[in-house]
Amino acid sequence: MIDFEVFVQQVITGLSNGMIIALIAIGYTMVYGIIELINFAHGDVFMLGAFFALTLLGALGMEAWGPGGQTIGVIAMLIGSALFCGSLNWTLDRLAYRPLRGSSKLSLLVSAIGCSFICMNLGLFWGGVPMEVFAGGVASAAPKDFPAIIPQTNLLGGAFIRITPAEVLVFAVTIPLMVALTLMVKRTRLGCAMRAVAQDQTAAALMGIPVDRVIGATFFIGGALGGFASVIYALYNNTIGFQMGTRAGLDAFTAAVLGGIGSLPGAVLGGLTIGLVRSMSDQYLETRWTNTIVFCILVLILIFRPSGLLGSTRKEKV
Repeated sequence: MIDFEVFVQQVITGLSNGMIIALIAIGYTMVYGIIELINFAHGDVFMLGAFFALTLLGALGMEAWGPGGQTIGVIAMLIGSALFCGSLNWTLDRLAYRPLRGSSKLSLLVSAIGCSFICMNLGLFWGGVPMEVFAGGVASAAPKDFPAIIPQTNLLGGAFIRITPAEVLVFAVTIPLMVALTLMVKRTRLGCAMRAVAQDQTAAALMGIPVDRVIGATFFIGGALGGFASVIYALYNNTIGFQMGTRAGLDAFTAAVLGGIGSLPGAVLGGLTIGLVRSMSDQYLETRWTNTIVFCILVLILIFRPSGLLGSTRKEKV
């Protein structure tokens, strides 16, 4: 018989991780919706955002700031990592993707895979920085402990179900970001330009829309969301590593496909679904079966609904 309190705890954990996956998945689906590119480097940009946040935390000595100062530190890490990841993603587009935009999709795909490996190795070297927060840089490939500057106390007191400030932070940051992004896409000139470019780049250019600038802005926004997600992930899980982008990127890509790649609500739904499935599988089945279950669900959904849960069916241009 299923213990109700354990079940509720797993739902909370699954939704928290699912919200983080959803933020990363939105970056995937935004880029794909504009230029139909699967940006495999996106997960590694997310990883570098976590390393940037840890570097900022160590350089400013945030652990010793006290509760009030640490709140300011969290805000600084969120903004700093968002700007860093957004700029890095924009740079990847400017240097690696834009010159190949007129080439075949295979060329862009190979370029994205190459950028992923470059970012991953940058993270490996970054892990060797001789700072205390990186354990002196003596083992660059080893996972890094991210200081728990957010209290792990149970906000429900002595109840069996735990809701910590870290979980509150996940929802307090991700939900407003998703609402703001939705409003931006639907009600601003940039959002209108994004939708126009997504429908037809040539027609958008003839209407005077600066296509390259709109695509660059899309990469920046997607990267910034990955930066926000990297800080939330690090504060929630308290461990980061140079290979974490591969796992997070795979989960986020799966979420984007599951929900309907190109659909922002679909990316959110896909992320929450994967977060819940992983949490329940880890609790009630063996962890080694979790990936199998996630991808079996993905395959079954795509068999019966190839466009994803919320995706729209579009005819390919020939």
